[in-house]
Amino acid sequence: MNQYSAGPLLSQIDVPSDLRSKVKESELKQVCDELRQYIVDIVSEKGGHFGASLGVVEMTVALHYVYNTPYDQLIWDVGHQAYGHKILTGRREVFHTNRKYKGISGFPKRSESEYDTFGVGHSSTSIGAAVGMAVASKYKQEKDRNVVAVIGDGAMTAGMAFEALNHGGITDSNILVVLNDNCMSIDPNVGALKEYLTDITTSHTYNKVKDDVWHLLGKVSKFGPNAQAVAHKLSEALKGSLIKESNLFESLKWRYFGPIDGHDVEHLVKVMKDLKDIPGPKILHCVTKKGKGYAPAEAGSPTTWHAPGLFNKETGEIVKVVPKVPQPPLYQDVFGYSVIELAEKNDKVMGVTPAMPSGSSLKFMMEAMPHRAFDVGIAEQHAVTFSAGLATQGLVPFCNIYSSFMQRAFDQVLHDVAIQKLNVVFCLDRGGVVGADGPTHHGAYDIAYMRCIPNMIVSSPMNESELRNLMYTAQLPNQGPFSIRYPRGNGVMTEWKTPFEEIKVGTGRKVKAGDDVAFLSIGPIGNYVTKAIDELANHGVNAAHYDMRFAKPIDELLLHEVFGKFKHVITVEDGCLQGGMGSAVLEFMGDNGYAVNIKRLGIPDRYIEHGTQDELYVECGYDVQSMINTALGMLQKQVNSQTA
Repeated sequence: MNQYSAGPLLSQIDVPSDLRSKVKESELKQVCDELRQYIVDIVSEKGGHFGASLGVVEMTVALHYVYNTPYDQLIWDVGHQAYGHKILTGRREVFHTNRKYKGISGFPKRSESEYDTFGVGHSSTSIGAAVGMAVASKYKQEKDRNVVAVIGDGAMTAGMAFEALNHGGITDSNILVVLNDNCMSIDPNVGALKEYLTDITTSHTYNKVKDDVWHLLGKVSKFGPNAQAVAHKLSEALKGSLIKESNLFESLKWRYFGPIDGHDVEHLVKVMKDLKDIPGPKILHCVTKKGKGYAPAEAGSPTTWHAPGLFNKETGEIVKVVPKVPQPPLYQDVFGYSVIELAEKNDKVMGVTPAMPSGSSLKFMMEAMPHRAFDVGIAEQHAVTFSAGLATQGLVPFCNIYSSFMQRAFDQVLHDVAIQKLNVVFCLDRGGVVGADGPTHHGAYDIAYMRCIPNMIVSSPMNESELRNLMYTAQLPNQGPFSIRYPRGNGVMTEWKTPFEEIKVGTGRKVKAGDDVAFLSIGPIGNYVTKAIDELANHGVNAAHYDMRFAKPIDELLLHEVFGKFKHVITVEDGCLQGGMGSAVLEFMGDNGYAVNIKRLGIPDRYIEHGTQDELYVECGYDVQSMINTALGMLQKQVNSQTA
C-alpha cells in the first residue's frame, strides 16, 4: 500500500492523457512542484537515483504535455532521470517499490510499461534507438508520429551517440533529440564536447541571435510559408560568424535550437509545440541543473546526490549508520589505494577509467598523480584501445571498467589487446550481481567472455589481500592481458593493507581439507562457502574448500587432486554458469576422463531482476543455505544408492 500522498494536481494524473486533458498550461508549474516534492518524499525514505530526475522535472512534464505519448515515442538515455516519467505514466502508486526486490525497475523497461519505449541502463543508446524508430515510422507511413530522445551532455560524449547522429542526419526522419545539458555527469564531464557546449551556452551574442531567430520561427504564420526557411538561413549565416564551432550539429544535418532554460516549463511547452511542426532531425539544447528545486542537492556534490541513499528531506542530511566496530573497506577503495602504492613502486603503472573515477575509486590516483591517471569520458571502447596504446610504449595501464560496461568493449579487448599480447590490466568492478540496478548492471558475464579470449588471464580474489596480490602480480613484466574481477560492496578484512606478494598465475589454494564433498569457488563468494562448510560440519559433513583464484589458466594440478579424491564436487561462482568457472572445471573433467557427481552453482541462464545481493543469491541458488542443501542432497543420494 502506498503511504505517500501526491499534490492536488498530481493526484489527478494517472497517465499522460490526464495531464493533457485536465491541466491548463498555467498550472504546469504547480504540477512540476508537486512532482518534484513527490520524488523527494519517496527517494529520501526509499533511496534511489535522485539529482538527475529532479533536474528534468520540467522537461518531463513538457514532453508528456506536448507529445501524444505513448503513440509518440519517448526514449530516455541511461534512465537515471526517468523517475518523473514513471510517476506520470501509471506508476505513481507503486513508485515506492522502485528498485526494491519484486518492485518496479529503476530504469525504463519495455515489459513494465508501454510508455517505456526502449529499455535502457547503459549510456548513449537513445539516439540510435530513436533513429531506428523514426525510420520505421517513416517506412510505415506514420506521418503524425514523433520520436523524441532525451540524452545528457555526459552521455553525448560517447561514440555511439555520434554514430547515431551521423546516420540520423541523412534519414530525413522526424526525430527530436533533447540535449539535457547540466554540465555534469556522475563525475565531472570531460572532453572537447564539454568545451563546445560551454562555448554555446556562454556566448551572449549567440544567445541573442538565437532568441531573435526563435522569435521569427514562432511567427511563421505572419511571414508566409517560406518564413522558416528564411529564418533558418539567417540562423546559419549568423552562427557561423559568431561561434567557430557552431556548425557541429548542423554539419551532421541536424537542425539545432537553443540553448534554452530547461526549468521554464511554459517556455519549454511553447518551444516543443513549435518543433513538432518542423520536420526532419532536430536538436533542442536545454540547460538544466542537477538536483533542481531541492536546495541541498543544488548546492552539494552532484556525485553525492546522484544516488545519496536515505536522507532527511527537511535538512538534507544524509543518513549514515556509524558502525561500532571497524568495517572492511569497499573493494573499489582497495583497488583505488593499492594502484597508487603500485604506481609509487613502478613508474610504468598508469590508471584509466571511462567516466567512473568515483565509482571505481580511481579518483584517488587522479588526485595524487594527475599526470598518470585518465578519465576518458563515457567511452569504454576508447578506454581499452587507449590503454593498448599506452602498453605498446612499455607502460602498464590499469583499465578499470565495471563488468557490465566492459561488455561494450569486447572487440577492443580481443583485437587491440589480446592479439598483441599487451600488458593491460583489466580491473572489472561490480563483478557478479550488483543489487538494485538490476539486469543492465549485473556483472554476470565477464568470466565467460574473458575466458574465451586467447592470451587472457582471468582471475578473481576471495578477499582484499588477494586483490592486492593479483594487482601486484599483474603489473610484473610480461604478464600480458590480465583480468581481475571483484564485486560491488565491502570486503571481509578490517586489516586489509597486507604486503604485496606475487601469486603464481594459474594457481589456486586449498582453504580447508575435507573428505565428503569438495567446494570449488572463485571470487569473494568463497566467503559464503566458508560459512556453508562450517554449518555442514553440524550435519556431520566434512567438506573441503578450494579457492581457484583463476578461471584461466585453471589450476590443473589442484583439479587432479580434487577429482582423484572426491566423488562429489560443487562449483560456486557469482557469475553466469554458461562458460564460467564451473564450465572450465567440467571441461577439465571431460578432457581428463574423470567422472564424478558435480553440481554448478551460479547465475542461471536468464536475466536476473533487481534486489539486494543477498536476495539475488537466494533466487539464483548460491546463498549459504542453497550450498548446504546442495551438498546434503548429493550425499543423501549417495546414502540412498548404497542402501538400495
